[in-house]
Amino acid sequence: MLAVGKAAAPMAREIERRIGDKVADAIAVIPKAATTEQALILKKVRVLASSHPVPDESSEAAAHAACEMLHGAAADDLVIVALSGGASAMFTWPAEGIALADKMAVNQALLKAGASIRELNVVRKHLSAVKGGRLIRHCGGARVLGLILSDVPGNDLATIGSGLTACDWSSFGDAVAVMKLRNVWGRAPEAVRAYLERAMAGETDATVKCNDPILERVTNVIIGDGEVALEGAERAAAALGYHPDRYNEMRGEANDVGVAIAKSLCEVTRERVCAMASGEPVVTVRGGGRGGRAQQCALAAAIELSEIGGVRRITALFAGTDGIDGPTDAAGAFASPGTVADGDRAGVSAATALIRNDSYNFFKAAGGLFVTGPTGTNVSDILVAVVNY
Repeated sequence: MLAVGKAAAPMAREIERRIGDKVADAIAVIPKAATTEQALILKKVRVLASSHPVPDESSEAAAHAACEMLHGAAADDLVIVALSGGASAMFTWPAEGIALADKMAVNQALLKAGASIRELNVVRKHLSAVKGGRLIRHCGGARVLGLILSDVPGNDLATIGSGLTACDWSSFGDAVAVMKLRNVWGRAPEAVRAYLERAMAGETDATVKCNDPILERVTNVIIGDGEVALEGAERAAAALGYHPDRYNEMRGEANDVGVAIAKSLCEVTRERVCAMASGEPVVTVRGGGRGGRAQQCALAAAIELSEIGGVRRITALFAGTDGIDGPTDAAGAFASPGTVADGDRAGVSAATALIRNDSYNFFKAAGGLFVTGPTGTNVSDILVAVVNY
């Protein structure tokens, strides 16, 4: 059994609880930020800590260790792969001829350029020896069961965790196109460009395509996603006497998402409304500050609410369901019509923080950070806002 991603520890724990006596070997690749308690309660599972959101040597070591374990599988075995968001960075084996440092540089450049998760993983898959279904080739012909916790809107199996156990609809040419679209191609390491050019010429093995016979031994099941989280939020809101109102998926630049949601919240006239949405906005990093996409959304929403919200009773939480928003210790932040004024009193400018992508330090000074620690799940970002309460 292999569990990898931000929810690897609880997923491995549940598998161990249910079929522990039948598990021959198991590895859980967990985030370095995960609590020691998550690791210690696993009895039959080797635990490896790995890096997120940017891979490092621990990410490569985890992939090598897991594949070495999988090479011991035979055709009459069952390999369970419990996959959750974060696996793309935490499980890294660069393609032949590409150094880890080169892949890290491309990954970081795409993140800063505001690449969507789909775009980011198209590139990751085509610079990898294990992604895009290639992990299946390490399983010795065994049956493979993918239990997948989705952090990707639409639940595209090829995108979640870069599709370790799924067929890939994209091509090497698509990876190059993404890098060019995000202005990364020209400054990518020479080894990366040379590899992709050779690959487009058919000189390297492609990712697993959907007509590959190897997939006949693979079953992938979505066991949780943002929709499940919102259904739970709706039930909780109704139980507290609120009227749930589902918004459209959060998609696009975080600044735009925050502004649009603030405007929508200000149009609500009904009493005790709880608005909610899920999704994965992106941030095009132009400043040198600290923050994450949820905190950036919250700051943009707060600025808009300060301008049009007046004395309306609105409080909006933007947060990552994994409890980790970007490279910070916060899950997200709260926004209200008074948030900007709170910052002014604390001596920090919301407008400046937004430009510098410094939402974390703004909310740390002004108040409003939402800190949970790693939650053990990961089903994209979420908005929960109460209006006229």
